[in-house]
Amino acid sequence: MIKSADPSLMKAVSLSTCRAFLEAEIRLPGDIRRAISAARDAETDTIARGELQNILTNIDRAEEMKLPICQDTGVPVVYITLPPEIPLDQGLYDAVAEGVRQATAAVPMRPNVVTPLGRENSRDNTGAGMPAIHVRPGSRFTITVLPKGAGAENMSRIAMLLPSHKDRIARFVVETMLIAGGKPCPPVVLGVGIGSTFDGVAALAKEALLEPVDTMSGFERELCDAVNELGIGPMGLGGKTTCLAVKVKTAGCHTASLPVAVNVQCWACRRATVEVVL
Repeated sequence: MIKSADPSLMKAVSLSTCRAFLEAEIRLPGDIRRAISAARDAETDTIARGELQNILTNIDRAEEMKLPICQDTGVPVVYITLPPEIPLDQGLYDAVAEGVRQATAAVPMRPNVVTPLGRENSRDNTGAGMPAIHVRPGSRFTITVLPKGAGAENMSRIAMLLPSHKDRIARFVVETMLIAGGKPCPPVVLGVGIGSTFDGVAALAKEALLEPVDTMSGFERELCDAVNELGIGPMGLGGKTTCLAVKVKTAGCHTASLPVAVNVQCWACRRATVEVVL
């Protein structure tokens, strides 16, 4: 067991967190870029095709110039897999927060984190409950980041359906995007959580956004096709592709409830994983 006070451990965690945000903010994952390219090639509407090409050009310029893909660099959401020999204590959380501070200066990331009522800005994207850190056991020590912008996050929804309302899940997903319209900068990726508890289903929906979009199950494809039937299109200007992919995560739930959550993610579905080397 490594001691929690080990300064080399804390430094490695901070550096890995910073590296992950540098990667996520500047380079879009390959599966997302391929999905956008495929949508552009399939688009017949001139304006929609042009918008998708603009997005792809933006992605290329960000990587070439080593600048953030989007001006809204999001709030820091972090997922950690922790081997048994690494202690889970406050030191780990503090080290991740320090990595966020470093990334805020290095990327640079826009200082987005404020107190909810007074709206005081910490200027370094940390604060009470921020970064949002999720830890689970694993064989490898990894840090995965999911910078989450507000335009899409604000359009996310949750519903506590009844077990007899299983056939309403698809309607809830499509309705969520209908209400959102062009506000979340489509084409979107929709993370859908089904089951668990009120808070747990929201976590499932966000975790679903970490899954690759290259493949979808039959159910996920049905949901995606139904959303695309809305015709909202790229940036809300109409077209074939409103949704690049739907990813679903499920968990057990109470026999008397059916929680459903939709976490809306804009086309800039940023994520990156770095292994912590000790």
